[in-house]
Amino acid sequence: MTDSLYPIAKVAHLLSLGQPDELVLVRGWVRTKRESKQDFAFIELNDGSCLANLQVVVPGELPGYATSIKELSTGTSVSFKGKLQASQGKGQRIELLASELHVLGTADPATYPLQKKGHSFEFLREKAHLRPRTNTFGAMARVRNAISFAIHSFFQERGFLYVHTPIITGSDCEGAGQIFQVTTLDLARLAASGRAVDYSQDFFGKPAGLTVSGQLEAEIFATSVGDCYTFGPTFRAENSNTTRHLAEFWMVEPEMPFYELADNMTLAESFVKYIIRQVMEKCGDDLAFFNERIEPKLLESLNNIISHNFIRLSYTEAVEILQKSGQSFQFPVEWGVDLQSEHERFLTEQHFAQPVILYDYPRQIKSFYMRANDDGKTVRAMDVLVPRIGEIIGGSQREERHDVLVARMQECGLKPEDYWWYLELRKYGTVPHSGFGLGLERTVQLITGMVNIRDCIPFPRTPKSAEF
Repeated sequence: MTDSLYPIAKVAHLLSLGQPDELVLVRGWVRTKRESKQDFAFIELNDGSCLANLQVVVPGELPGYATSIKELSTGTSVSFKGKLQASQGKGQRIELLASELHVLGTADPATYPLQKKGHSFEFLREKAHLRPRTNTFGAMARVRNAISFAIHSFFQERGFLYVHTPIITGSDCEGAGQIFQVTTLDLARLAASGRAVDYSQDFFGKPAGLTVSGQLEAEIFATSVGDCYTFGPTFRAENSNTTRHLAEFWMVEPEMPFYELADNMTLAESFVKYIIRQVMEKCGDDLAFFNERIEPKLLESLNNIISHNFIRLSYTEAVEILQKSGQSFQFPVEWGVDLQSEHERFLTEQHFAQPVILYDYPRQIKSFYMRANDDGKTVRAMDVLVPRIGEIIGGSQREERHDVLVARMQECGLKPEDYWWYLELRKYGTVPHSGFGLGLERTVQLITGMVNIRDCIPFPRTPKSAEF
């Protein structure tokens, strides 16, 4: 007779293996304890491997029962050994009849924050070291994991090269100046002395900061080794305390040589659908939980996305639709302004009731690297919009013409000499190329139905908050 350690996610399959005498070892944290007058107890155990708990029956004749059972409270970590059997109770097919019990770590019920009751998401953000033990955030973590795996699978299956772009950089990809500074200088001492900051004495010898995007560096590899993607943390010092913004977030950014805008849109649509299908296949129970507890139309919305071709619509056509809609928007719509979330959601949820890809945006509201159209007014930009979220992907065909790119930099108030290496890519074997960016946390929002993006990342970084 042998015993094996199993995650609870796999325990349910063991009864069908035809080994009824096998001892099973399980470990986890106590969710609830219920003692019977007949001198035995029922323990609900969860180890984070799945949404479901495992019911453990602890008989009173177990050695040390009287002492150990008193130590078991919500949050206690424990190890059980026993045999699986069909359960006679409601809500579970199997249970574990314990033959051994070992308390690994107690949890004082007087101080343990996560007792068996509902907790607000605001409260749980203050307990980010414990919130993964809840149903919601355990499910969120598994879905986030499945999304990340699907991202890599999508590109690896298509022969893309995974490139690690720098976190510390001297380039501002977006030109918006929202960069967190990285320095070894004692700025407080310099300020007290009244001296100016001399960056030549800094670690890198010039101003440096945390990256807002890996796109520019990814373009280096795209124009050298072919299709590639970067997937990592990015940072933006935007002082926005909203449900849609984080100071630290993860981005996946593919770059493809020889792609024009239409190719870019096709790949982006396939990418979104692939991720959703993979998560629906691998995290069915977790998505059912989110559909029941968080967003009642979640599964309907996800199925709507994967079952429709994304509508292609120019920015100009979208503005005309919004202006003629008769809707009263908080932000007025006119040609030349950036569309807001309310406009994007109207298009995807009411007017079309399906995903939309907008393209050819006004040049004055888009970044310097986007290819200029011949009309002199628009650039080859695109945004993928989905119901409930709005923009899920932003991308463009990149400007491959050296002289046009220099002019665009100057138009945007940038110094071409600061991007000398980026410009040289346009001098030595330039090619048409395209790319886009997808935010991981916004994708988690889409697939889970969570309202606040701070609940879609393990440890949110926001203005005045960098705990844990």
